[in-house]
Amino acid sequence: MRHLSCFSIFCLLASGTPAFAAEAAAPKPASEAPSSAALSAPKPKEESPEEKELKKLSTEINLEKQKNLRQSLRNLQPLKDEFEELRTRYSILAEKEKLAGFATDSERKKLAEELSFYKLKTQERLRELMAQKDELSAQNLLALEKEKLALELIGSEQKKLDIEMRLADTKRKGELALAKHQFDQLKLKNDMEREEFKEIENVYAKEKAGIDLELKRLSLKSQQMKFEEAVRQDNIAKLGADLSMREKKEAWKQETNKDPRYEPTPFVNGRLTLSDRRIPLNGPIFRGVADYITERIHYFNNENPDKPIFIVIDNSPGGSVMEGYRILKAIEASKAPIHVVVKSYAASMAATILTMADRSYAYPNAVILHHEMSTLTWGNMTQLEEQLKIAKEWEKRLMGPLSEKVGMSLEGFRKGMYKHNSRGDWEEFADSANKLKWVGSIVHEIRETGVVKRPDDKLKPKFKWPWELVEQVDEKGQRYVTLPRLNPYDMYFIHNPDRYYR
Repeated sequence: MRHLSCFSIFCLLASGTPAFAAEAAAPKPASEAPSSAALSAPKPKEESPEEKELKKLSTEINLEKQKNLRQSLRNLQPLKDEFEELRTRYSILAEKEKLAGFATDSERKKLAEELSFYKLKTQERLRELMAQKDELSAQNLLALEKEKLALELIGSEQKKLDIEMRLADTKRKGELALAKHQFDQLKLKNDMEREEFKEIENVYAKEKAGIDLELKRLSLKSQQMKFEEAVRQDNIAKLGADLSMREKKEAWKQETNKDPRYEPTPFVNGRLTLSDRRIPLNGPIFRGVADYITERIHYFNNENPDKPIFIVIDNSPGGSVMEGYRILKAIEASKAPIHVVVKSYAASMAATILTMADRSYAYPNAVILHHEMSTLTWGNMTQLEEQLKIAKEWEKRLMGPLSEKVGMSLEGFRKGMYKHNSRGDWEEFADSANKLKWVGSIVHEIRETGVVKRPDDKLKPKFKWPWELVEQVDEKGQRYVTLPRLNPYDMYFIHNPDRYYR
């Protein structure tokens, strides 16, 4: 139907084509193509503007018609081509339908022939079956006759057997009925068990699906936890790196990261430059102090005998003669130059060590004190004389070289002590002591280049420092603190209008 409809449509289109063509080929109106007679005619009267406008419009309309006609012809050409193609296809289809009809007729004839052959074959087979039937009928008749004869021979036995057979059949039927009943029960039970098994399978399937889903969730959760753990470990590693970097920065800040300065000439223009080859000597000199000082002198000499060693006295009241004498001998035997420095106070044995040193320094306001040796004696007169003899021998061995060093006799040095103080304590500020040759040089600036690590309050000892004052309340209810005892020749310079400090 589709091809026929298209065929009809294109027939109509084809039939309309000459009209368009005729219209396109029609001659122009007389107004558009003037004749030769019009050319030879006298000049017409001049046209009005309305007529000119009308002619112009007419010309434009004719041109538009021709343009539309040409466009229509161009649009129609593809339709014509399609029409020819469809007509060709229709012819081919018609030929195919004819051939299909011919094929159907020949198949019908073939089927009729096969049917006739089958009928003949069936009739022949039917005849064979009828012959077999007749033969079987005859055999059945013969068998019946034989059976009758046999029945007549057995007589009563047959009846007996029939009864037994009936009884056996009845029994068999009962057993069969019972077996059927049991079979039905087993089948019912089996069906019930099958239904239960199906329900169990459904439950198992649901549980398995739930377990699978839960396993997937657990797997996803495990992967998520592994990822979170990896992220956490990465963050921990980053934090560890940051902490390590921070610790290293803190460790870097805890030190100056500069080497101490080992000046071959440490004292220049009132400035003394100290290195880490520094030995402190503070507090009283008693048993063990000489070991502390001399061991460090020997170590620094073994390390490098050319670099200077510094014994720094912040505050020392002196002490044991024997301990001090060992320190003096270690200074005397040292290959490395030893510089003794006093910052605040050096008395007695500490002042002797300062004065006897070849290289000694002190701040201008440091206090240096010399006096006679003293001792405690006990015993009878003979023992006292012996102890006095030993004391005079120590004075000769220790104070003799000291008085020579300051350019005085021992007796003159002793008189000078009592001339300045009734107790025999001859103290001088370092700038005055320098004139008396008690100290070699006055230093105005000390640079401790050996202090390369930051002092940390966390390293404070567990005992209380002397300057950690404890507030108390007196009998009048007034608060106060007790100041620690000052060193000799020291004094407090403190504003105390309400006697809070006592």
